[in-house]
Amino acid sequence: MLKKCKIAVLPGDGIGPEVMNQAYKIIDVLNKKYFLKISCKEFLVGHSALKEYNTVMPLSTIYGCEESNAILFGSIGDYSLKYDYRKNSLEKESLLFIRKKFNLFCNIRHAKLYSSIKDSSPLKKNILDKGIDIVCIRELTGGIYFGNSKIKYDKNMNIEYAFDTERYNKQEVYRIADIAFKIAKKRRKHITSIDKSNVLKSSILWREVVKNVSHNYPEVKLNNLYVDNAVMQIIKNPSSFDVILCSNIFGDIISDECAAIIGSIGMLPSASINENKFGLYEPSGGSAPDIKNLNIANPIAQILSLSMLLKYTMNQIEISKKIDDSVNEALKLGYRTKDIISSSHENYVSTEKMGDIISEILIEKK
Repeated sequence: MLKKCKIAVLPGDGIGPEVMNQAYKIIDVLNKKYFLKISCKEFLVGHSALKEYNTVMPLSTIYGCEESNAILFGSIGDYSLKYDYRKNSLEKESLLFIRKKFNLFCNIRHAKLYSSIKDSSPLKKNILDKGIDIVCIRELTGGIYFGNSKIKYDKNMNIEYAFDTERYNKQEVYRIADIAFKIAKKRRKHITSIDKSNVLKSSILWREVVKNVSHNYPEVKLNNLYVDNAVMQIIKNPSSFDVILCSNIFGDIISDECAAIIGSIGMLPSASINENKFGLYEPSGGSAPDIKNLNIANPIAQILSLSMLLKYTMNQIEISKKIDDSVNEALKLGYRTKDIISSSHENYVSTEKMGDIISEILIEKK
């Protein structure tokens, strides 16, 4: 259990700095009330770094991350700015670079429906009344995002073409599956593994390895679903899911679907960790440059990502729960940012105000 933690803070672009400021308020409470020693140092990444250093991932940022116990990330990307996405990839050169460098192979996203904001979900009441509490475990450093990829021109056919390669080895699948089963063992003991093994060779390997890992956890029930069926079942019957295990690309899509059904992607936190519990913690939503500096972004996912940092890197499970409970209480009291407001609420609070409210509730917690 760590009481002292050095965090590299990468606010990034768009709404990143705004929501990160609300996480700072929580950190201030943690240091003062719970006598933790969390220190933060900011570094540039994404377009904010590009303007300053002519690179989206400066060496100073890399070194800062290396010297820290964890990374608290905001968001990257501002498509209103000039950037050649055919020649470069902002995500691959920054966020995916960090994942690969620090071997952050395990992504954990907890999609939980807060009963007080059920009206924000697009699903019907009879579905929502059963509850939604899904942990999505996504393999993060393999698969199609890290396979060989190119845009090429075929002179003989006089046509441009492109390819991306999906590639997994048994060890990559084994280690992510093992973590998923460990998490399921502490929850409702049910895993749904997502693949496309009726078409893809990589999915055939995925399914075989996951089945072998399941033999080590006889108390956990394993269910396999093709990805096209899975995305339908998550909409029709989300309460039937406990832990979802996915490859990189399938997890990218499905975890965002989980965000939609709980009301807003602004409610979905994320942890990307390695075997040593070093992690990158970030909200699952994007940089939303269209609303930056308007003080209307939802900071809850950023605050809950900080809570995940306390849980997985610092092992401060009780304090992490107090942060989660403070968010829940703020919602129960009727406070809403614009993305989760419903017809029964005419007023909403700003980004800054929501951060103030949650930190004040945390201060008063016993």
